[in-house]
Amino acid sequence: MDSAHPNTAGVAFARERLATNVRKHWMLYVMVIPGIVWFVMFRLIPDAGAVIAFQDYNIFRGMAGSEWVGLKHFRYLITYPGFYQILGNTLLLGLVTILFGWPVPIILALGINEVRVTGLKRGLQTILYLPHFFSWVVIAGLFFQVLGLNGVVNNVIDALGGDRILFVQQRWFFRPMVVLASLYRDSGYGTIVYLAAIASINPELYESAMMDGANKIQQIIHVTIPMILPTAFVLLLLRIGNFMQLGFDRIWNFLTPLTWSVGDVFDTYVYRVGITEGQYSLTTAIGLFQSLVGFILIYGFNKLTKKVSGGLW
Repeated sequence: MDSAHPNTAGVAFARERLATNVRKHWMLYVMVIPGIVWFVMFRLIPDAGAVIAFQDYNIFRGMAGSEWVGLKHFRYLITYPGFYQILGNTLLLGLVTILFGWPVPIILALGINEVRVTGLKRGLQTILYLPHFFSWVVIAGLFFQVLGLNGVVNNVIDALGGDRILFVQQRWFFRPMVVLASLYRDSGYGTIVYLAAIASINPELYESAMMDGANKIQQIIHVTIPMILPTAFVLLLLRIGNFMQLGFDRIWNFLTPLTWSVGDVFDTYVYRVGITEGQYSLTTAIGLFQSLVGFILIYGFNKLTKKVSGGLW
């Protein structure tokens, strides 16, 4: 009985400390509530519906009345003739999006941080943040206008004596176009975290570097980048976790009949099969497959980055 007393005292102390923290920082805890509610409503509760991946789900019978079929839909998915084309498109687009989408916000943040004129700095931040609040319909329409036969790019090509090219219908240009659109929309907004990380760096580190004769470029390379690297790796891990989930609206708005073979990914396939054909069990199996791949990738990369940034766990 005596051995239980330390544990009881420890639990009581932890509860008392938590109650003290809640009373002291109650506003912060209130701010967390909407995030918790959102997570429960849109992440935890919908996860219960994942069981229909193992059923022949009938919308009229519900989960309780639908027939259990085990791994039938997973076997169908793997043997589906277009599966490997869709998988290849998804992996390639996810890879190039991460390769370009991860370093560009870092470079922009480093550049913005070096702007010393306050008004110019705020103006640049506003211009770079603004596209993030545009829908993908607007972004796609903008790119189709600029890259169309009568768009700015083709007008320049024509003025230089070249032939006009309908870029939006070219299969070789589809992936670069999606990546460019992603960079245009999200890179500026992605600098927020990096600018906050840069602002938290101890100024004495820069003073020490200056005393050692380091110029501005050397200060960035030897002070700024190493200090924000842990933050950068955490954000990279979060990106890798969504590696297979490119977003339906990002891809669908750029697709045309001629680019379908290189642009059809799991998110667009889920829409065609799940929404238009009502195969909810199959599309749920695809979602589980995407989540499994994402988990494996984030677990593996977390192991690799532990030595550099400590990882996520």
